[in-house]
Formats: sequence, C-alpha cells, structure tokens
Amino acid sequence: MYQVIKSKFNALKNNKIFELVVVAVIILSALEIGAKTFQLPESAISITYILDTFITVFFLVELTIRFIADDDKKQFFKKGWNIFDSLVVAISLIPIDDSEMALLARLVRVFRVLRMVSVVPELRVLINSLIKALPQLGYVVLLMFIIFYIYAAIGSFVFNSINPKLWGDIAISMLTLFRIMTFEDWTDIQYETMEVYPMSWIFYLTFIFFTAFAFLNMVIGIVVSVMEKEQALLYVSNEPSMTELQTEIKELKALVNQLVTNQNKL
Repeated sequence: MYQVIKSKFNALKNNKIFELVVVAVIILSALEIGAKTFQLPESAISITYILDTFITVFFLVELTIRFIADDDKKQFFKKGWNIFDSLVVAISLIPIDDSEMALLARLVRVFRVLRMVSVVPELRVLINSLIKALPQLGYVVLLMFIIFYIYAAIGSFVFNSINPKLWGDIAISMLTLFRIMTFEDWTDIQYETMEVYPMSWIFYLTFIFFTAFAFLNMVIGIVVSVMEKEQALLYVSNEPSMTELQTEIKELKALVNQLVTNQNKL
C-alpha cells in the first residue's frame, strides 16, 4: 500500500502540470503579500486571510508529497533547498494575529516567494552557480578593495582641499569612488577637480577602467564558467546511466526472444 502511494506521489511530483500549479500558487502568494502592503477594506482583508491559509496548507501538502516520494528520506532534510522549504512552511504555520512571533511569521511569508527557486531547476542552477562562484569572487573582491583603497588614499591626499565632503578622509573617498564606479554624476566630480588639476582625468579614467570594466568582466567570466559546469552536471544527471541502459537492453532482448519463441510455436 505504501509503495503504491509512494509511486503515485513520485509521478505527481514529476508531473509538469503539478509543477506549474506549484509555481502558480507561489505567484499567488507573492501577489497576496504585495496586496497586504496596501490599505484594504475589511472584505479584502478576509479574502487575503483565506488565501494565506490556503497557500500555507498547499505548501504543507506539497512538501509532504515530496517527502513521501523521496527514495532516501534520511537525506531529504540534509539538502539545502529542502531545509529552506521546510523552515518556510513550518514558520508559516505560526498564527500571525495575537502572537509574539507575528512579525517573524510575516517576514517568513515574504520568503515564500523564494520557493520558486527550489521548484524550478533552472533557477536552482543559477543560485548554485553563484554560491559556488563565491570563493573565486572573493579574490576578485579583495583585489578590487585594494584598488579602491589605493585610489581613495590618493584622492583624499590630493583632492581634500577641493571638496572635503567628497574627499575628506579615506572612508568618504571610498564612497565617492563607489559613486564614480556606478557612473552616478561622476563627471561633475571630475570637472570639479580638473579646474585645479587639469590632468586629474587620468585618475578617474584609470579607476573606471580597473573597476567598472576589468573587474566586472572578471566577475561575469567566473560566474559564466561556473554556470556552464552546473548546467553540464544537470545535463549528465538527467541522462540515463549505463546500468539503466543495460537493463533496458536486456529487457528488450528478452522481449524479442519471447516474440521469436511464440512465432516459432505458431
């Protein structure tokens, strides 16, 4: 009996229509959370309360289906996305009204939108790629910090007398450099210093080249490289293994031999 239920739940979990229904409920949850940020009439508040109850129950049922359909239940709660989904569902069961944890429950309901990532495999590939790229990105960030620090020190020493609000000390100078890197009215800063130091444009252009161009391309290259590896692993994991292929070949041979035997008997 349990194996029948498990096989049915497994088929339901892998059903594309069921996946689309889960995605639709997550989108409905996002819309319901957004609606609560507006001033709503009493009738609309009642509807959002009913929707919230339905969404919480649906997520609980969906998580239960995935748990029963899983072959290795001991490893189910060791997977990061399953832990995240379980925490979101568990905390969503906390009553919002008249509770000391009401604020926590409301905040967790906002994170229900992130369940879209755990449902859609392509989104999981993106997030996993970003997480795996963090160690390599850390060295890029460290190098960028060094460049920021050097240019901030130079800017603070040279341009402090021109505009102390932008170049007063090294901390303020780094904020100014971040503004320059994001191209937020950076030409105004440049022309202000060029009135005193006409060649100061070299300072700005070299900084923009190192940060906005060189380092940005490094980050993109690292993320794309890791993403390609993740997609390759996903493709390999979705392909049937050699053992499965050999089993299918043996079954086909047995079926062919049986057909030949029956044909000879006739």
